[in-house]
Amino acid sequence: MAQTDEFGEELADFVRRVAELKASRSVPADDLPTVLDAAIFELDHVADQLWPWYERLSSGGPSGGFTSGRPDPDRQEQHLLKTLFQRLPVPVALVDRETVVRRLNFAATSFTGVRSGYATGRPLTGFLAHADRAAFRSQAAAVARGEGDRSLTVHLQQRPSLPVRATLAALRPSGEPRNAVLVVLSPAGTRVPSADSGSGPIPVLTETTRHATLMDLVDAMTTALLSTPAGNRTAALERAAGVLHDRFADWVVVDSGALPLTRTTVLGPSGSAEAARDLAAQAPAACPLVVEAARGGATALQVRPEDPEAFGRDASGAPVLVRANVTSLLCVPLAVPSGPVRGVLTLFRSGARLAFSMAEAQALDMMSRHIALAMTRPE
Repeated sequence: MAQTDEFGEELADFVRRVAELKASRSVPADDLPTVLDAAIFELDHVADQLWPWYERLSSGGPSGGFTSGRPDPDRQEQHLLKTLFQRLPVPVALVDRETVVRRLNFAATSFTGVRSGYATGRPLTGFLAHADRAAFRSQAAAVARGEGDRSLTVHLQQRPSLPVRATLAALRPSGEPRNAVLVVLSPAGTRVPSADSGSGPIPVLTETTRHATLMDLVDAMTTALLSTPAGNRTAALERAAGVLHDRFADWVVVDSGALPLTRTTVLGPSGSAEAARDLAAQAPAACPLVVEAARGGATALQVRPEDPEAFGRDASGAPVLVRANVTSLLCVPLAVPSGPVRGVLTLFRSGARLAFSMAEAQALDMMSRHIALAMTRPE
């Protein structure tokens, strides 16, 4: 029954990826070709893999769900190769000619900050800076056609300031008619950054600059709140949102008042007036993240949110996180210590902008308490 169980898992993964593709219909027009590429890959996957697999299981042939119980040398060798692939100390990905990820080893997971289960079935170009995607797709296609190995410099979307060397080589998986592409990633520095180390091997001066920038933001927030007239809750929220917008986040959404909350402020990037209006018309009660923050009083930090419905749908019916092209978000309750939640502040970053870091989440958590204090300051 091992083969049957494995087929069931593969089919369930396919259904999940199709659901994600359906939710991607509202992405910006420039990103639609990537979604189309992924959809075509899924169709190929059904025709080339799932359907023949189903026929073998239905016929009860030698590749079906029953085995003799004796070890299969080919299967043992495949298992060994998979283990070696996962344990390689360098970041390695196996992609098809359309750059859709088939496998991502442990080192690549740490290097890119993207979990293997999330990356599988998605184009690797989706994790690169927009300017590098076309060149990477072109080189991967050439390698898959058998035109020789290639190497190029790209930038990860989450760390656009860090050059990454991508080396591509053709590989013919056993029993498959077409070449796959093996991608080896290496940083411009001397060591591989990991997800635990934040931004990786970046000079100390850069870290100091980021810390100073964050402290400037906290100072600007404090100044704005202290200059707000006492007892003017609306002004405190508006000034706080103004400080955070653009310099710290692409989108700022403020929900305030007693439960159920009321959406009071939505600030978005330039050219997003229609999307901002649709988001402003959304009921906060329809946003799972907002409801959870208001009830539990806990800060939520998400990088590449897996659930496109985590912030609900806007007035147009599109998933907010998809329409706004959200790559990372922060959702914090506005409350003083041991006091009730008086609102929820949500920030989005989109496109190639660096994802929110733990340090930034801690700073926003501190600023949220200051905002709550300004909201409750007596006249």
